[in-house]
Amino acid sequence: MPETQRKPVPRNDGGELDTATAFLSFARECVLKKTGGLTEEQLRRVLVGSGTTLLGLVHHLTLAERVWFGHHVAGGPDPGDVGMDVPAGLTAPEILAGYRAAIEASDAAIRAAGHPDTPAAVPIDGTFHTLRWVLAHMTSETARHAGHADILREQLDGVTGR
Repeated sequence: MPETQRKPVPRNDGGELDTATAFLSFARECVLKKTGGLTEEQLRRVLVGSGTTLLGLVHHLTLAERVWFGHHVAGGPDPGDVGMDVPAGLTAPEILAGYRAAIEASDAAIRAAGHPDTPAAVPIDGTFHTLRWVLAHMTSETARHAGHADILREQLDGVTGR
């Protein structure tokens, strides 16, 4: 089956922060791309035994962005649970807009931190890990869930690619 959503990986190599943020942005775009053109029902459809949905993945990643960049890097409030259950009453457009807003806020926190060696404002399990560590963690988390989204999207309508 030909890949219908294929996009090349970033070629950014202008420094550690440039490369790291380019790959995080790429993974985020891959997740959002998987939601494009689908109905509310399709975004909420359970296709696997765990109950994971495309909308649930996006909601989870929204909360993860807020925890890791908003709370740990920037020192803002802890948003709490980062589960995949979509709160009742929130529509798909609201969830997707929330993810985009969380990404924007995260990118602002990354710019404010300024350097990969900058320690987190709030410790992670008692350790002040660096922005570098948070970027690596969130890139792997987002890429992992982008892979889940790939599978869910292919099950929904056959669309493939990263």
